[in-house]
Amino acid sequence: MGCGAAEYDDSSPPTNAPPTPAIRHDSAPWDGMRRWQSISLFWKVFSVNAIVVTAAGVILVLTPATVSSPVTLREAATVVAGVCAVLVVNLALMRRAFAPLSRLTAGMASVDPLQPGVRLEEHDDPELGTLVTSFNAMADRLESERRLSTARLLTAQEDERRRIAGELHDEVGQHLTALLLMLDRFAVEAHDAIRGDAQAARELARGSLEQLRGLVRGLRPPGLDELGLTAALTALTRQVSEQTRLPVSRDLDRVPLDIDPAAALVVYRIAQECLTNVARHAPHAHVTLTLSATSDHLVLRVSDDGPGIDTANPVDGTGIRFMRERALMVGASLQINSAPATGTEVKLTVPTGDRASARA
Repeated sequence: MGCGAAEYDDSSPPTNAPPTPAIRHDSAPWDGMRRWQSISLFWKVFSVNAIVVTAAGVILVLTPATVSSPVTLREAATVVAGVCAVLVVNLALMRRAFAPLSRLTAGMASVDPLQPGVRLEEHDDPELGTLVTSFNAMADRLESERRLSTARLLTAQEDERRRIAGELHDEVGQHLTALLLMLDRFAVEAHDAIRGDAQAARELARGSLEQLRGLVRGLRPPGLDELGLTAALTALTRQVSEQTRLPVSRDLDRVPLDIDPAAALVVYRIAQECLTNVARHAPHAHVTLTLSATSDHLVLRVSDDGPGIDTANPVDGTGIRFMRERALMVGASLQINSAPATGTEVKLTVPTGDRASARA
C-alpha cells in the first residue's frame, strides 16, 4: 500500500517536468529601454510634448494659482515662471530625444570618401537604424563608383601620357637629334664670323633635347614596364638628387616583375609626388625612401627631417589629394604623419595577391 500510495500521490511534481524559469527582476528597466528605443521619432517627440503639457495642466488644476483681470504683478510672475519651467523641461526632454540624431549627423559628417572603410555603427532605434543602413550602403556604392571612375580616369591619363611620350621621343626627339648633328657639322665648317653663333645654336639644340628627354621621363616612368618598380624607383631617386641636389637615402626590396602594373604605377607616382613636395617645400632636408615587399602587400615610406606640416591647420592640397585618389584607385591606405619641426612621413600600404583581388 505504501508503494501504491506513493505511486498515485500527485502532490509532488514529476521528476521529468521542465524546471520553472527564474524571474530576472533586473530585466524590466532594460525591456523598458528597448521598448522606448523601438518607438519612432515622431511618437517620441509627441510623447515628450504630451507629458509636458499634461503635467502643466495637472499642476494648474491642483494648485490654487489663478489669473484675474486685470493681471496682477504676482500672477504675471507666476505665469512667466511656469512657462519658463515648462520650456526648460521640454528642452531637456527634447534634447534627450534628439541626441541620437545629432550623433548620427556628426558621424555622417566624419565619413570621407578619400578615406574608405569608415562606416556608421548600427543603431537600436528602428528609424535611425534604417537610416544608418541606407547611409552605409550609399557610402559603399559611392566608394565603389569613385574607385572605378578614378581608375578609368587615371588609366586614360596614363595611356595619354604614354602616347605623348612616344610621339615626343619618336618625332620631336628624332628631329632635334638630326638638327643637333647638322649644327655640329655646321659649327665645324662655319667661318670665323659666324662660328660663335653656330656653336650657340648647337648648345641651344642640345639643351632643348635634354629638356625633351626630361619631359618624356616625367610623362612615363623609365624602365617601369621593362625593369620593374625597384629599378624605376632607383632611377627616380638618382634623377631627383641630380636635378635638385636633394640628399635621398633609399632602401628598396626587390619587387617581382609580375606585380600588378596599376599598383606599381601608383607606388611610383606617389613616391615621385613626395620627392617633388620635399624638393619644393624643404630643399635642405634629407629624405629617406624605403620600399618593403611581402607576399600580401607593399609598403612605401617617404620621410624627411624638414619643417613638417602644421597639423593645427591641416589642408589637403592638390598633391595630397592626388596621392589619396591614387591610393584609392588600387584599394591602398595612405597615412601622413607630421608635426612642426619634426618632419613628415608618408606611408602607403598597397595590398597584393589575394588581398588585392578581394578588395578589387
